Amino acid sequence: MSMEGVTVVDHPLVQHKLTLMRDKQRSTKGFRQLLNEIGMLLCYEVTRDLPMERIEIDTPLTRTEGVQIAGKKLVFAPILRAGVGFLDGMLTLVPAARVAHIGLYRDPESLQAVEYYFKAPSDLADRMVLVLDPMLATANSAVAAIERLKERGAKDLRFVCLLAAPEGIERLRSAHPDVHIWTASIDERLNEHGYIVPGLGDAGDRMYGTR
Repeated sequence: MSMEGVTVVDHPLVQHKLTLMRDKQRSTKGFRQLLNEIGMLLCYEVTRDLPMERIEIDTPLTRTEGVQIAGKKLVFAPILRAGVGFLDGMLTLVPAARVAHIGLYRDPESLQAVEYYFKAPSDLADRMVLVLDPMLATANSAVAAIERLKERGAKDLRFVCLLAAPEGIERLRSAHPDVHIWTASIDERLNEHGYIVPGLGDAGDRMYGTR
């Protein structure tokens, strides 16, 4: 299944690890490790088209030309708490990246996002920002997080998740059509409680052993 403005990362390693994560018997430690590993693999895909520039360097043998990423470093913006599960893997690949933290929780009655914390670099306008949240369900948290980042000047934003529901994709793309989505899977639907089906449960609860 595919949708406009969405890239499904169907690499065999990503899909294999996702299946392991869906298993309700997976331990907290195993779930957290897999989320870290998939975060690294998704980062590899979402940064595939970063701008490059040529530079001259000296190897131990001679002077030569190479390439490096052009412009300022990336910003990783995890939506707390589950988005942090992607962070270590991505920082392993891009250790010089800046980090923004966006604290949101979903009100159990209205399913709306409630902000409790926001801290980001001051020069977001000059950087590509990857917004991280394992689950794109109702998309209320994603929409709110991207709005706050745009208010702070962010212009080049990408959204990275593990699972997405069709309803969440439609909501996010409607609110922010300029923000492309990368995900490992587009699942079937949301249930009456706003959870992705078949999904993998609450990612934050499974990360921290509070399920």
